[in-house]
Amino acid sequence: MTSSDLFVSAEGAEWVNPEPGVTRRIMTYLPEMMMVEVVFESGAVGAAHSHPHIQASYVAEGSFEVTIDGRTEVLRQGGSFIVPPNLVHGVKALEKGRLIDAFTPHRAEFLK
Repeated sequence: MTSSDLFVSAEGAEWVNPEPGVTRRIMTYLPEMMMVEVVFESGAVGAAHSHPHIQASYVAEGSFEVTIDGRTEVLRQGGSFIVPPNLVHGVKALEKGRLIDAFTPHRAEFLK
């Protein structure tokens, strides 16, 4: 599949567990962009990693310690961050929370 339907309901989402205490679902995507919802239990970690995609993330719920390229800040509900390509980044949920991530281009490895 090269893209999702233009309209995607929450009920049709497949949730996966990429790391302990973390679940995610693909909300929608085209080859050029992908939107993903990621739910974290309190204390859960999105391990430090990098990828060639641009990532923009919105804190929909909770608070997170976000590290990008060695710089760490705490972001709360309503905050956001952007990660340029290939920078090492990761998060730690300081409480139960939810991020909405957008990637360009889409993350093909998420579709497997």
